[in-house]
Amino acid sequence: MLGSSVRAARRLSSSNSFFSCYARHRRHCRTFFGDCAYGTPFSLKASNKTLLPLSPSKSYSVLPSTNVSADITYSAIELALDSVVKIFTVSSSPNYFLPWQNKSQRETFGSGFIIAGKRILTNAHVVADHTFVLVRKHGSPIKYRAEVQAVGHECDLAILIVRSEEFWEGMIFLELGDIPFLQEAVAVVGYPQGGDNISVTKGVVSRVEPTQYVHGATQLMAIQIDAAINPGNSGGPAIMGNKVAGVAFQNLSGAENIGYIIPVPVLKHFLAGVEESGNYVGFCSMGLSCQPTENVQLREHFR
Repeated sequence: MLGSSVRAARRLSSSNSFFSCYARHRRHCRTFFGDCAYGTPFSLKASNKTLLPLSPSKSYSVLPSTNVSADITYSAIELALDSVVKIFTVSSSPNYFLPWQNKSQRETFGSGFIIAGKRILTNAHVVADHTFVLVRKHGSPIKYRAEVQAVGHECDLAILIVRSEEFWEGMIFLELGDIPFLQEAVAVVGYPQGGDNISVTKGVVSRVEPTQYVHGATQLMAIQIDAAINPGNSGGPAIMGNKVAGVAFQNLSGAENIGYIIPVPVLKHFLAGVEESGNYVGFCSMGLSCQPTENVQLREHFR
């Protein structure tokens, strides 16, 4: 009888060698968990390192902690409620086949967020060819008239201003951060299609490299993330911690979970040019083009 009890205790102890302990393993338990009571198995709760009793009749599995991901989401939601707005644009594009008239008006929508100086930062393609622009705060049915202060089609950025003081009541501005590292988590906030309320999607940084900007047909630095970026997300912030890591502006068609955000250095250059001159000043270029020399004869010719 005693031998069978010892063997049973050994089997139970070996099956829970890391997360349970008995009196005979008290010294081992002190090493990992601190002291424990005799005769009762315990588990270690990683968040606050408290000991919880385990039932010998149940099986237990270890789940990875999601506290970091949850904290990023809650932080993004808390910041977004008072800083991210929905933008309604009525635009009329030029008709290049009939240049004496414009195309019929159409309504589009996008996202934007508040920055310092009572300004709204969004994408240029959200307000391109605009007739008038309206913005709406989260949880408010009122739409406020907005004016386009500056547009940079090359970097796909635009600044809006709202004259109404009522609009700015309770609004907070977001601070610009820095370029994130690979695999750092970001949360994209905006008003994508499929609903009218604010939306938050999570992802990680996959690449940081020069990328073709579809709207401006230029190549500037961009950050690739695996968070979902859909129509309507354009102009919304990508939040890392409590600061902005970029502005969502495009995705890769035909692929899944490949989106792009405009990084902070591009945002700061655009904002600095507008603050200094009042207008968009653009990005400098050396006027040089490159050609790959994969052909052996071509390399020999220019050697």
